[in-house]
Amino acid sequence: MSIPDAAVSLLLDNLRHVLNHNYHLIADVRENIETLRQELETLKALMKDYTKYNHDSDFLKESIKEIRTVVNQAEDAVDTYIVHASVQRARSWISKAFHIIDYPAKLRDVGKQIEEVGRKVREISQEKARTGFETLQYQTNANHNRVAQPKEAPKVEEEHVVGFDGATETVSKLLTGGLQQLEVISIVGMLGLGKTTLARKVFKDPGVDYEFMIKAFVYVSKEYERREIFLSILRSFTKINEKVNKMVEDQLEQYLRTKLKGKQYLIVLDDVWEKCDWDRLKNAFPSNTSNKKRCRVLITTRNEKVAEHASRSIPFYKLDFLPLDKSRELLRWKVFDEDKCPKELQEYEIEIANKCDGLPLAIVVIAGILWNNRERMDWWKRVADSVKGYIARDQEQTTKVIELMYKHLPNHLKPCFIYLGVFREDFEIPVWKLLRLWIAEGLIPQEGDLNLEDIAEQHLEELVARNLVMVGQRRSNDRIKTCQIHDTLREFCKKEATDENLFQEIKKDNLAFFLSKYPALDNYRRLCINNVNALDYISSTPSGKCVRSFLTFSKEETTVEPKHVPAIPKTFKLLRVLETQSLIFTRFPTELCHLVLLKYVAISSNLSSLPQGMSTMCNMQTLIVNTTQRNLEIKSDIWKMPQLRHLHTNASTLLPCPENKNQRMEDALIGENLQTLSTISPESCKQEVFERTAKLKKLGIRGKLTKFFETNGECSLFTYLRKLESLENLKLLNDDIASKLYGLPSEKSFPRRLTKLTLLNTLLEWKEMSTLGKLENLEVLKLKDNAFQGKLWQTEKGGFLHLKFLHIGSTDLVVWEASVDHFPKLKSLILRNCDKLYAFPHDLADIASLQMVVLHCTNPSVAASARRLQVLKLEQAQKGNKTSDFKLFVYPPEL
Repeated sequence: MSIPDAAVSLLLDNLRHVLNHNYHLIADVRENIETLRQELETLKALMKDYTKYNHDSDFLKESIKEIRTVVNQAEDAVDTYIVHASVQRARSWISKAFHIIDYPAKLRDVGKQIEEVGRKVREISQEKARTGFETLQYQTNANHNRVAQPKEAPKVEEEHVVGFDGATETVSKLLTGGLQQLEVISIVGMLGLGKTTLARKVFKDPGVDYEFMIKAFVYVSKEYERREIFLSILRSFTKINEKVNKMVEDQLEQYLRTKLKGKQYLIVLDDVWEKCDWDRLKNAFPSNTSNKKRCRVLITTRNEKVAEHASRSIPFYKLDFLPLDKSRELLRWKVFDEDKCPKELQEYEIEIANKCDGLPLAIVVIAGILWNNRERMDWWKRVADSVKGYIARDQEQTTKVIELMYKHLPNHLKPCFIYLGVFREDFEIPVWKLLRLWIAEGLIPQEGDLNLEDIAEQHLEELVARNLVMVGQRRSNDRIKTCQIHDTLREFCKKEATDENLFQEIKKDNLAFFLSKYPALDNYRRLCINNVNALDYISSTPSGKCVRSFLTFSKEETTVEPKHVPAIPKTFKLLRVLETQSLIFTRFPTELCHLVLLKYVAISSNLSSLPQGMSTMCNMQTLIVNTTQRNLEIKSDIWKMPQLRHLHTNASTLLPCPENKNQRMEDALIGENLQTLSTISPESCKQEVFERTAKLKKLGIRGKLTKFFETNGECSLFTYLRKLESLENLKLLNDDIASKLYGLPSEKSFPRRLTKLTLLNTLLEWKEMSTLGKLENLEVLKLKDNAFQGKLWQTEKGGFLHLKFLHIGSTDLVVWEASVDHFPKLKSLILRNCDKLYAFPHDLADIASLQMVVLHCTNPSVAASARRLQVLKLEQAQKGNKTSDFKLFVYPPEL
């Protein structure tokens, strides 16, 4: 089933953007575009009312095809007009004179196209009103002018696992028992039974974690690259230098084998499909029989033959279907976030659980359909009735369950969910990148005065709550950091995206088609390349006059030679989104500066500067630049990019200084949308910059910070920072490690809303922590390497009242005195390379909220005292008749 009004909604949002921010380019056709927008508003309201009552009608399906065609025509005509006008505006006066005849002719032709499309939309609206919508009442203005309220998804604990207690114990014993040599353990089960869930639960089990010095969890999947598997394992426990990164497969296999030799290790190979897949990987894992070190490889597979082949000596663990009581329990947790269900709903709960036939994937998908109306009996009855005949123990029927779920998904979530298919299999998606892409693609329409990033994050939380998206990692403030989707859901997304023309994936088996001159290529809007060398495609003069997005998330980094650098901007003139961080450009593609529609750019290069020409990219929202250089200079005037929201760079970036205040009012407002500046140089920290970025939420500063700090502790930087009322996240990274900071200013000098602070190489004295302890809203404090120095840290009572996460990196600290009064809300504590610290503060055991302590390469005495704290936590829980949720992780386990 298609998304009824998504295409119209996206175009309407784009037209509003065009009318508001490109008025100087569309003056001659502004009236035509406004008329087109009004006609589309009417059509959208008409479609919305009709789809409310006629989800599956053939009339609607045919209408959608017709509407999608005319919507694409409208979008192409408007965008083409803007591109032509922008190119002419950027020309020199000589070039303008040269194009004095053809340029006006082009604009007239495109203007006529816009007018013609508007007429088509009007005719479609009138026809549909006569033939199918005559009984429906709609109010376009009311829909358009409504003030949106934030949607709140229920808090679902996706880590809560039901029915795996016995399985976890059995598999854990197989891993921690047995012979002191290499053994291969397998978990076998059909699609959707929870093999990966069980493997992750075992992988995180404290008892298992204690046994192994080295642990790695890697996805193999059906299409895998042997080299990338080896690199993924290595990345989990060691740094990958350039020499290792250039190794070929066989060299990497031998290198990995050498690194694992003599170590106690656990490697999880998730989703192994064929016996030959194991044979191609197994030589990388040494047995270590000489020193009797326990080594384990844990495989998950759908194929029993794979399990038997990988380990003939140990029987595999076969994952079975859930019994009815566990099915009901899982359904309750996924719908109500607790093991309770209202009495009046229990009849339908039993019926649904029975029909799911013990398949966890089916249960969580059906739960996703239920939760939005989880208190309504009529909805439970409706779902229970519709599930009948959908659930069976095979892949085809599982797909039908997913289709059922998708049918009941709210329209605002459908394109966001389908878009997840652009990411490659087994890719752990950075949430900040996903949200930026959703916004740039136009999948997040503005709702009243709400922040677009907040709306996008709400959408993600809804998808997680509906069990369609898996949480990978969480941030220190408990927000989602990375996410993934199940392979089966991803395949569904790709199929649906093709039907909806949302995006097309270029793969090995269809590369020849995309390199052809087939007419259908001219209608594609988004292209993604993940498992093919992107350079093979872009170097072949491809076609794609209507392409708006070009994305590649390839595992392999590919260097783009100078002759191929212009290929993308020359091919895709209407591009809005360019995600190519896996491509390494040998020079900046200056041709990008002509693509005025670009909203999102993510590139990698060895750049030391960005050219002035980028100032013409007036629609830019997100700019991401990764470079091998330590410093980056932006020569373009980013203050002429009125829509810029996020600037991400991995180098210390020098910004241009804004012009003086004696300028036009509209120019003075440029920069007000900026929310992220990461990472800028100290030289960029000027009053004019921060006056332009009043809405800044995240700021990173890297360079020689000592120039800001005077011997009396005063800091000129904080004179500007305290005026940033919206700043929540601040990073101060000092590169001048030879010079220490002389102190911090008073707590009143810090931004009022600051919740997260990161310090690196600042070499402050521990007494300065009293200032940080007084920051009223501070929840996350990351003291990276050499942030503080000194032998003694005595925390003060009444400080850090809201701190939840504390990270302390390499330091010469010996004695740390702290108690519950100092960190009353602390949840997580990480100590890394604190090898001088003598003992863990004993009184921290009294902090009721403390849930996790992680120790990396600390003094053995610290590990011993932390284990005593673990015992105290367990005793406290037993006294209160509770299960201890405290976790202690020590690396390496020998400590």
